[in-house]
Amino acid sequence: MSSFPERAKVVIVGLGGIVGASVAHHLIERGWDDIVGIDKSGIPTDIGSTAHASDFCYTTSHDLLSTWSTQYSVDFYEKMGHYARIGGLEVARVGDDERMEELKRRVDSGRAFGTRVRIITAAEAKEKFPLLEEDQIQGAMWDPDAGLVIPRSQTVAGKLVDQAEKSGKLKAFANTPALELITEDGRVKGVKTTRGTIYADHVVVCAGIWGRLIAAMAGEDLPVMPVDHPLTFFGPYDEFAGTGKEIGRPLLRDQGNSAYLRDTGDPATTEGGQIEWGYYYEEEPRLVHPRDILEKGQARLGPSMRDLVLEDVIEPLEKAMELTPILAELGFNESHSFNGLLQTTTDGGPSMGESRKLRGLWYAVAIWVKDGPGMGKLIADWMSDGRTHIDHHGIDYSRFSDFQLTEEFIHDRCWETAKKIYNPPVHVREPFSKGRNLRRSPFYEREVELGGYFMELGGWERAHGYAANEHLLEKYADQVPLREAEWDNRHFWRVSNAEQLEMSADCGLINLSHFHMTDISGPDHVELMEYLCAAKIGGDANIGKGIYTHMLDDEGNVRADFTVFRMADRCRLVNGADAGPRDQMYMRRMAADRGLDVTITDVTEAFTTIGIWGPNARENLKKVVADPDMLEKENFPFAAIKTIEIAGKKVSAFRISYVGEQGWELHMAYEDGLAVWDALRSTGVMAVGVETYANSRRLEKSLRLQNADLHTQYNLYEADLARPKVKEADFRGKAKHVEYRARDHQPAMLCTLVMTENTDRNGVKRYPNTTMPVMDPETGETLIDDLGRRSYTSSVAFGPSIGKNIALAYLPWDYCQKGRKLTVSYFDEVYPVEVAGVGYEPLYDPENLKPRS
Repeated sequence: MSSFPERAKVVIVGLGGIVGASVAHHLIERGWDDIVGIDKSGIPTDIGSTAHASDFCYTTSHDLLSTWSTQYSVDFYEKMGHYARIGGLEVARVGDDERMEELKRRVDSGRAFGTRVRIITAAEAKEKFPLLEEDQIQGAMWDPDAGLVIPRSQTVAGKLVDQAEKSGKLKAFANTPALELITEDGRVKGVKTTRGTIYADHVVVCAGIWGRLIAAMAGEDLPVMPVDHPLTFFGPYDEFAGTGKEIGRPLLRDQGNSAYLRDTGDPATTEGGQIEWGYYYEEEPRLVHPRDILEKGQARLGPSMRDLVLEDVIEPLEKAMELTPILAELGFNESHSFNGLLQTTTDGGPSMGESRKLRGLWYAVAIWVKDGPGMGKLIADWMSDGRTHIDHHGIDYSRFSDFQLTEEFIHDRCWETAKKIYNPPVHVREPFSKGRNLRRSPFYEREVELGGYFMELGGWERAHGYAANEHLLEKYADQVPLREAEWDNRHFWRVSNAEQLEMSADCGLINLSHFHMTDISGPDHVELMEYLCAAKIGGDANIGKGIYTHMLDDEGNVRADFTVFRMADRCRLVNGADAGPRDQMYMRRMAADRGLDVTITDVTEAFTTIGIWGPNARENLKKVVADPDMLEKENFPFAAIKTIEIAGKKVSAFRISYVGEQGWELHMAYEDGLAVWDALRSTGVMAVGVETYANSRRLEKSLRLQNADLHTQYNLYEADLARPKVKEADFRGKAKHVEYRARDHQPAMLCTLVMTENTDRNGVKRYPNTTMPVMDPETGETLIDDLGRRSYTSSVAFGPSIGKNIALAYLPWDYCQKGRKLTVSYFDEVYPVEVAGVGYEPLYDPENLKPRS
């Protein structure tokens, strides 16, 4: 082994696992060199999750990024000669209709994101997997691309490290734990280890279940937790003796029992001659903080392989024996069975990207084997280009707020996600029960009195509707359908549609306290915002205005959307609760990189917002303001911001509408919110749940949502949000933006679709709420544009004012014609849709006359 270097361009902490090895490989592939990798134990690891992983891969997830990363990883393993593409089954037991429906939904996601999964019968499942009791299941999903990393992902990690070392661009040091991070002026400068200190420009943390301990050296935490995962082995099983196979039959997932099963192939192979049965604890998941993980030599099998008591899993195991009796016929290999530690996270996504505290410190933590090479590529691309080819907002570590990184929050949310790793199927609107009531509006108790139906976003409790308004259901019974299908109705309150209709007939208040707000001040604040935003921010004419704008990346694609309040001495960025933390971190980094003198302050909890909208909004607001004449149309232009007084409190009134009606956003100090709410309510104005704002009326108005309809895989012209003119000032992404502008047409456009028939095969009217593939009715194939991007619904909701299910989806240019007939798939059943608008074309008030009235 070479002597330990004093300096490197990159240090990888945790080189020995599949993630660290993949990061090293992909950095070298991108042209990086002078990389040093360290690991606290062997390389490849003999103590991390990679050392005991089950190593199987299923390709279908309910989001594009996860599906892509698994597909990339599978292809990567296969090209290395280390993947058995043997296929995999997911079964639904007799009586478990919820699981069967989930399998159908996975087929929809497969069509949307490009996998080959399909539903098969119980008989077909039995044919593919003879050990299965056919009468125990009602059907299954077949994934022909599922398979096993062979002989082990641990082997692949070692091979990648060997190749990297032979290239001369990586030096690897086993048994070299990181002791401390060397920092200076907010940057990581190196790592202190047991072999000495090494200085580096970049440090990448790939330490898996110990990742939080490295993050603690930077003064921060990662929202992940190691959790016990029982792996049991039964044998001897000699079915594939003499074949040399690492696995003989397809994989089997029985997720309704939170379990899976696979054979281990020829007894002569690595772990052959057995049946492996794995399980995830549903009722009492066993989390362990990494500081409590035993060291090597203290544990019987290893630090990440904890002792298992068979009695702890006997009930699901007995249920598994009903499905696959072979388990009861073989002997239990107690010495080989254990609780393997893997990671769960607070929101289902890994922690990736640059540190929130230290520039140059990167994380790639909480990544499973099925995604290791894919996520390794993303980190390498991100470090090389500042972006990735696929939008990464769902994995970016900067997506979290401070309150989401406390130890209690991390534990509680991870406990909840650990309970649902396999079962039950997680609804697209599934609320968390833990980590709640952390942020409340100043008038929260008033909403409770109204019978608010609360969900949470960004820590804020938001009422989606109010029981006090349910008398309106009788008034609007013919416009607010009953949702007979339980999935369509789950976590949805029908009253919200009635509230929308009443708001459009009269007036309503909407709690918008969830807005994330950032103040940007200092000598260079306008310069920073001018560079980051596609719209013009500077100039005296913009002072006192609210400017809707976007941040683009270097490829001219949409990174963020928000409103900027231009004040004389600062800009206030008003953003969504979930997008705000990430955009704020981005601004801080960009200001530092450009050497600008600015002060960036999170003022989210210092202010609150109420929306008042409807044809009678002006007349009702006049009743409580100190100067009613100020609200007249000629005195208060659209998009203007003026200070008004309500109940003796100063309020910044912004004349704008996200719900397609006349009205204002009212911004005020948090402590003034209750008085203003009470004053507005005293006029008789109804409270309206945020469902109208966030979903139903938004879709009727063809309004786009960041991280759903807007992201870095499409440009501003494709979203039909580009300004008529490109501003003179330079801004990030301008060159590409101008290039796209010169095209005769864009490769795709964001279109509005309406479902022309929503009755399913059982005669039930359906109200979709999940991602659906958009298909050509003649071929049945999902649409794909010239850049290889697949068409799927990015937003969907029933619009009570229009009386139809409405969706947004990017369509290839050749399909962008109003009236074009297409199809979508919802729970593996095809429904007809029609293109109702190409680009921004509201269905409700298409001329936008109501907001300007």
